[in-house]
Amino acid sequence: MKIGMAIEYARDPLAQLAKVPDYERAGVDLVWVAEAYGIDAVSVMGYLASITNTVEIASGILPIYTRTPSLLAQTAVGLDTLSNGRFILGLGASGPQVIEGWHGVKYERPIQATREVIEICRKIWARDEPVTYDGRHFTLPLPPEDGTGLGKPLKIINHPKRADIPILLASLGPKNVELTAELANEWLPVFFVPERAMSVWGEDLDRGNAKRHSALGSMGIIAGGPVAIGTDDEVGRYRDLGRPMAALYIGGMGAKGRNFYNDLVSRYGWEAEAEQIQDLYLAGHKEDAMAAVPDELLAATSLIGDLGYVRERVDAYREAGVTTLNVTPVGPDPVRVIEQLRDIVG
Repeated sequence: MKIGMAIEYARDPLAQLAKVPDYERAGVDLVWVAEAYGIDAVSVMGYLASITNTVEIASGILPIYTRTPSLLAQTAVGLDTLSNGRFILGLGASGPQVIEGWHGVKYERPIQATREVIEICRKIWARDEPVTYDGRHFTLPLPPEDGTGLGKPLKIINHPKRADIPILLASLGPKNVELTAELANEWLPVFFVPERAMSVWGEDLDRGNAKRHSALGSMGIIAGGPVAIGTDDEVGRYRDLGRPMAALYIGGMGAKGRNFYNDLVSRYGWEAEAEQIQDLYLAGHKEDAMAAVPDELLAATSLIGDLGYVRERVDAYREAGVTTLNVTPVGPDPVRVIEQLRDIVG
C-alpha cells in the first residue's frame, strides 16, 4: 500500500509546496494537485516535478471540459517528461456548477465525453499514426463543414517518455464508476467508507471490470482521509476538521437533485442527514449544516485515534481494495504523522 496526500487548492501553494520534500523523505509516495476554480494545477505540478525526486505527481483532477483532449494529452507528456516518468493524469467531469458557472462550457454527456478523452489521449501517446477520431463529442480533424476545411491529422512531435501514462478517474455515480473500472488505471473516490463502499459501488465495479482490457492490469484505488495518532483527548477533536468540507460537498456542491456527493452519502445510509445538510446549506445556514454532519461519517472517513485504532483503519482500507492510502496529516507535527503511518502501512 502506498501513501498519498493532496496539495490543498484553497491555501497558499508556496507554503505547502515547501513542505513536500519533507513529506517525500518521510514516506509519501504520491502527491496530487486539485484545481477546481483556484490556481491551475499544471503550474503547481510542474514546480513539484522540479523539487521532488521519487513521489508520483497526479492531477486530482483536471476537468475534462476545460481543455481539449489533445491538450490534456500534451500536458501529460510534458509533465511525465519533466518528472522523469512520475506523472499520473487525473481526470474528472467536475460538475455543472463549476463547468458552466466558471468556464461557461456546457456540461453535457460527461460519461461519453470522459470515454472519448481517454481514447484520444491514449491514441496520441501511442504515436502509431497521425490521430483521427470520430466521436459524439470530439472529431479529429474538425470536419470541413464545421471549420475552414484546412485541418489535417497530426502526430505529436515529441516521443512520450511512456506511451502508457497512467490515468486516474475521480468518479462517484454508478455509470461513471463503471466506466472507471473499465478504462482507468486508478480510481479516486471521495468520502470512501471502506466498510460500506462495496455495497454502494460493488456492482458498478463488477460491470466495468467485465469489460476491462487485460493489458490495463488491475485498477488501483486511492482513498483515505485525515490522519492523526494519539489518545482521544489529544487528537479526537481533529475529526471535526472534516465538517466544513463535508457540509460544502454534501450540501453546497450542486442543486437539489444534482449533487453527486449528497447522493453518495444517501446511498451509504444517511439519507435524512444528507437531506438536512443540503437544506441547511442552501438556505445559508452553513454552521448548522456543518453541525448536522454525522459523527459516524466523520469517523468512518478518517484515521484518527491511537496507534491500534489507526492500524485497524488501515487494515479496513486495505481489505476494501485500497492500494494508495490518501491522507491529510493533522496536528502539530504532520511530518512525524507520516513517518508513523509509513511504519504502520509497511
